[in-house]
Amino acid sequence: MSDQASLVQQFINYLRAERHFSPHTAKCYAADLQQFCGYLCVVSPPQGGGGNGQDGKGLDISKVAPPPDVTGEELNRRLLLLETDDARAFMSLLRDNNYCKSTVARKLATLRSFYKFLVRRSYLSTNPVTPIRTPKQDKRLPKYLEVEQIEKLLSNPDTTTLLGARDRAMLETLYSTGIRVSELIALNISDVDLTNSVVRVNGKGKKRRVIPLGPGAVQTIIHFLDLRRTNPRSANFDPEALFINKHGRRLSTRSVRRKLDKYLLEAGLDLSVSPHTLRHSFATHMLQRGADLRSVQEMLGHQSLSTTQIYTHLTGETVKEAYDKSHPRA
Repeated sequence: MSDQASLVQQFINYLRAERHFSPHTAKCYAADLQQFCGYLCVVSPPQGGGGNGQDGKGLDISKVAPPPDVTGEELNRRLLLLETDDARAFMSLLRDNNYCKSTVARKLATLRSFYKFLVRRSYLSTNPVTPIRTPKQDKRLPKYLEVEQIEKLLSNPDTTTLLGARDRAMLETLYSTGIRVSELIALNISDVDLTNSVVRVNGKGKKRRVIPLGPGAVQTIIHFLDLRRTNPRSANFDPEALFINKHGRRLSTRSVRRKLDKYLLEAGLDLSVSPHTLRHSFATHMLQRGADLRSVQEMLGHQSLSTTQIYTHLTGETVKEAYDKSHPRA
């Protein structure tokens, strides 16, 4: 492509610089738009937009990408010529390629945001994607662990070693606060107030929130930091990062997942459990024990209360199960 700044790149830069999206989220948006641009290059857009005249039938949408000979100017032109029916055809093709409803909905949301950006920047007067309805989603309740399973998991790390103590503190913090794994690895020692039992978290969009830290998590962090200070290699450790790897550098999300997998295996628990499952478990257990929805929303860092409300379905299922087991006429 030419050196001209593409509309897609302008949008990705906007997400990173102005909306403060994480690199991972911005990368997902870019991938969705790259696929859409590839689609526009092989299926003729309206008003003489070009393409090779295919109607999209039988196209393997997972493999399309803009050809190297398509200039940035030409691709921008095709994007600006989009009409609602063209976007609908793309969504239909995704379904024909057996993309699940949630993936189709995500890609539609990406296009909607992209074209909203183009309207705001005066490239277009209207958003051609707005009339398209989001596909109705199958209800999938978040997976969570029972309290007994959590206890079994947390008891596995060997806390007599530095890395074992770190793992216990890490798992305790995830479950105690419900923070995302990306927020966990970004924690600095200065973010943890052990005296007041709170942790300060930089969430999505750089929104900062303060979350209570349970006594179990506080004690395991204190123990880990004590072992860390007395370690012969402590001078070489990252002085800011709370959770460090064996080389003393900040942990990655992949490392956290590997450690969790190790302890799931040792505890005989479901290996499909992820760090995010601990977040779901935190929210579910809080609501089961009477926490109000607004407080849980604040601790999870959800922008919308409707996102948190999915956990009320989980607690409702638990109540119904208890009723069915206990009521004599159930």
